[in-house]
Amino acid sequence: MSRLPRILLSLALLTAAGHAVAGPEEEDRARNALRVLTEIQQIPEQAIPDKLLDEARGIVVIPDTIKAGLVVGGRRGHGLMSVKTAEGTWSNPVFVTLTGGSIGFQVGVQSSDIVLVFRNDRSLDDIVNGKFTLGADASVAAGPVGRNAAAATDGQLKAEIWSWSRARGLFAGVALDGAALQIDRDAQAAVYGSSTTPRMVFENRAQAAPPNAVVAFRDQLEEATHAARVARNGGQAAVPAPVAAPAVPAAQTQPVQPAQPAAPPPAGPAPTQGLEPVDNGGVRSEPLP
Repeated sequence: MSRLPRILLSLALLTAAGHAVAGPEEEDRARNALRVLTEIQQIPEQAIPDKLLDEARGIVVIPDTIKAGLVVGGRRGHGLMSVKTAEGTWSNPVFVTLTGGSIGFQVGVQSSDIVLVFRNDRSLDDIVNGKFTLGADASVAAGPVGRNAAAATDGQLKAEIWSWSRARGLFAGVALDGAALQIDRDAQAAVYGSSTTPRMVFENRAQAAPPNAVVAFRDQLEEATHAARVARNGGQAAVPAPVAAPAVPAAQTQPVQPAQPAAPPPAGPAPTQGLEPVDNGGVRSEPLP
């Protein structure tokens, strides 16, 4: 058998077996997304507020987004997106791209990390179903910083997506109107298999298991969210409410008096009922009727 048929046969067998081989590019993307998430949460003054992280329905982390411009500017980045499952845990991430353009006088190249927190499931469904534009398909607002940040404008409170950017060590809210988010199909196929859809990844039904770097991103999200939940509960982990004891009727709440012993029978002659008649000094005693 010549070399080409052998290669084609090998590819066919891999496809039939359902194996996916993540390349170094996808693993590097996952490691960088993990780095961004870890570094942001380690600085309380620059972290995503606990309330937003705990109540988030989805999160996107796009490391090293490049913004370049010479009169006409553009933005391009590759990242990961995870969603909350029905059990309240984080799913394995899917791969996404962020692209956006702007027109104006600008010169230079800037690299920044982008973080998006989604507050409902509708926007996440739109991303899975096709191209999704921030600001057009869903309102987006610059997110507040600081784990205990509570102040927000009316516009921020109504936004469906919160957005942050970190450049040159500064983490702050950023406006991303006009940027488009969509699934990176090539990266998806390389990591999870060509027949695996994003929904299958979210439901843990992927054709192939993801590499450790991808799983580590999900695990870090779990740890960060757990820490946020504990902080919101005053340092205590959330525990199920104790089951209430059944109500006791009022009559059963009175102390029970000890039983009194029965009084002894009065002294006197033994009953004669049923005795045979006997001679008693000439007087016969008849048995009682």
